[in-house]
Amino acid sequence: MIKLVNKNINALELMQKKPSELYYKGNLELLNRDLVSIVGTRRPCSYTKEFTHKLARELSKRGVVIVSGAAMGVDAIAHSAAGANSTVAVMANGLDIKYPAVNKALISKIEDKGLTLSFFKEGFRATKWSFVKRNELVVALSGCLIVTEADLNSGSLRSVEFAIKMGKPIYVLPHRLNESLGTNNLLIDGLAKPIYDIEEFANKFGKITQAKDEFTKFLETSPTLDSALAKYGEKIYQAELEGTIIIENGIIRLL
Repeated sequence: MIKLVNKNINALELMQKKPSELYYKGNLELLNRDLVSIVGTRRPCSYTKEFTHKLARELSKRGVVIVSGAAMGVDAIAHSAAGANSTVAVMANGLDIKYPAVNKALISKIEDKGLTLSFFKEGFRATKWSFVKRNELVVALSGCLIVTEADLNSGSLRSVEFAIKMGKPIYVLPHRLNESLGTNNLLIDGLAKPIYDIEEFANKFGKITQAKDEFTKFLETSPTLDSALAKYGEKIYQAELEGTIIIENGIIRLL
């Protein structure tokens, strides 16, 4: 069921024009926790995929709620890694529309266990300007903005402009020369700080709040695929599909 927000959200005061109404599905109590926004390209490289996932996962372990825009690429990775019950998806369309369609299952999980938000009434379809409004809200809700990869003149850099106006700290993943020129330029201009160590950065937000289960502890030992299958069977391939692990040369690596 789509509902109107019936409580004051202080973050909305930071926006250029405070919305008169905001629609949601899910758990509004997530807005009372520490929130961090993670955004980036829809076509991330393998390096960005890996470390966006690690970053969102480590933050969520410490009770942080991840905010993003439910788009393909970095957004979807951040939402998935955080877990549906620890993420907020801000939509550029009415909440009766699950867009992009490729993320339909993910959005449904977030509606059920996390929180989806939108400025727009049922039936509204995304437009260029509604994506801009979505990006502004993604930034406003959180204490800081992380851009894990962005090209020059990308939508993610529009989010950076909002963060600067709102006085939000900006962080980026360090990239090689001639890659992710948008975030590298932010570093050159002194507008962002690099994240060199994921755990060190995440520890700024507190201690890990969830205990590791036996399955996770086992995966951390980088077992062989054969030994993992012998112990956990199809659960290994399910973890691979969920993006929790990758299998390389017969060895499992936890992401």
